[in-house]
Amino acid sequence: MILQQIINGLTLGSIYALIALGYTLVYGILLLINFAHSEIFMMGAYLGLFALEIFAGLNLFGGSPAALLAFAMLAAMLGTALIGVAVEFVAYRPLRAAPRLAPLISAIGVSIFLQNLMMVVVGPTSQPFPETLPVKVYPLGGGASISSLQILIIVTSVLLMAGLNLFIRRTKLGKAMRATSQDMETSRLMGINVNAVISITFFIGAALGGAAGVLNGIYYGSVKYNMGFIPGIKAFTAAVLGGIGDVRGAMLGGFALGVLESFGAGYVSSAYKDVFAFIVLILVLIFRPQGLLGRKAADKV
Repeated sequence: MILQQIINGLTLGSIYALIALGYTLVYGILLLINFAHSEIFMMGAYLGLFALEIFAGLNLFGGSPAALLAFAMLAAMLGTALIGVAVEFVAYRPLRAAPRLAPLISAIGVSIFLQNLMMVVVGPTSQPFPETLPVKVYPLGGGASISSLQILIIVTSVLLMAGLNLFIRRTKLGKAMRATSQDMETSRLMGINVNAVISITFFIGAALGGAAGVLNGIYYGSVKYNMGFIPGIKAFTAAVLGGIGDVRGAMLGGFALGVLESFGAGYVSSAYKDVFAFIVLILVLIFRPQGLLGRKAADKV
């Protein structure tokens, strides 16, 4: 049973980690908690659903299930990325010089707006997510097993996270993002287009959130207009657990939270599985507020 809980936890953690990266990327540059990111995740699930239905109806890609799912995910990632850039431009950029509370309130307002917009567009009831790929179960021994769907979610998430890490560490634009996160004003003086870097940050974070929405949809088999709230809170907890602002910390925090939640649901009670995330958040804020990989900031006099 331990191995099974680890597999289930890694599957959940993969989704949490992808969402957490959107939180941590934005916070690392703007010191802003983008509460609208949970709704970006939700819209990614719906965009993936719509893309699958359209592609299947047009009989594109020869009806190949793998191709349909891959292009639906790409469409969802592009759609949510553009939404993320639009949210930054409309709701956050005009408030960049305002007191920190103003963009926080704006983020909450955007979250409420997007959630209610989708409720009006798609309705308040949940919608089934089509079973695109046939699911096979592979026994691992000791009563544990892993499904092809879990393998798909874990591998896809790891590839996206590895790609992001390489992008930030090895590319010129990634260096510009790191420089902007350290000192925005100095980066501007050194010739970096800070506004472009911030827009790209929202683009990447929202795209990862859209991918997480599609993976969540195929894993649970349904989508709903308010589905982003609980995963969003858990992903934020994962970002804090790993050290918000640290990309690798968000990845570690997502996997760790997923495994902790899985063990709690398996050995304590599945009815309280959502409570474990909040317990972890409280404990981290009390005993290690900088997170697992975060560094304690020195006080400036």
